[in-house]
Amino acid sequence: MHLQGVHHIAVIASDYERSKAFYVERLGFTLRSEVYRAERDSWMGDLALNGVYVLELFSFPSPPPRPTSPEALGLRHLAFAVEDVSAAIAELSAAGVRCEEVRTDPHTGRDMAFFFDPDGQPLELYQA
Repeated sequence: MHLQGVHHIAVIASDYERSKAFYVERLGFTLRSEVYRAERDSWMGDLALNGVYVLELFSFPSPPPRPTSPEALGLRHLAFAVEDVSAAIAELSAAGVRCEEVRTDPHTGRDMAFFFDPDGQPLELYQA
């Protein structure tokens, strides 16, 4: 087997419209397609970043909350590359997004910082 890359990452949102607005308006994703699946009472949106499809956004009725933050079993966080972590965190903070302070990765010497989507999903910005 030879993996060719990551096809997509799936995120379940408590409020589909709020999370869609966050990922599209705040983070710059584009909505490629969207479908309501009546049999599951669920929305599914395919989101792209810089023209590359990477995120599936779902809604489901009454999803359980994340058990702990950020050290829950399974996917810990998503990380996005940016040129200037400090500037990006300042922009997100000014828009009311909850952000942690910028710090330096001790292994690479690059800046990094965590911020959170509307459901508290940890997201990371990492210096490209």
